[in-house]
Amino acid sequence: MKITKELILHIAELSHLKLKEDEIEKFQIELNQILEYVDNLNEIDTSSIEPLSHPLPIVNVFREDRVEKSITREEALKNAPEATDEFFKVPKVI
Repeated sequence: MKITKELILHIAELSHLKLKEDEIEKFQIELNQILEYVDNLNEIDTSSIEPLSHPLPIVNVFREDRVEKSITREEALKNAPEATDEFFKVPKVI
C-alpha cells in the first residue's frame, strides 16, 4: 500500500490536525518508509516458528494461596485516628 497525499490529508482531517505542505510531504515519506520496512518483515518465512504470547518464558509469580492468621478488627482499628465500633471514621467527601 502506498501512502498518498490524499490519504495523509484524510488522516489529518480525522485527527483534527492542520498540516503544512512540508509536513504532509514529510509524513508521506516517513509512512511509506515504515510500510516498506513492514513489507520486508512479511517476506520472512515464519511457518516453523511457534507464536508467542510473551517474548520471555514466564512462570506464575504469585505465591501459593494459603490461609494464614489475620489481625482482628480491634487490632486494625486500634491505630485509627477516629473509628466507630466496627469501621474507620473518615471525613465526608462530596
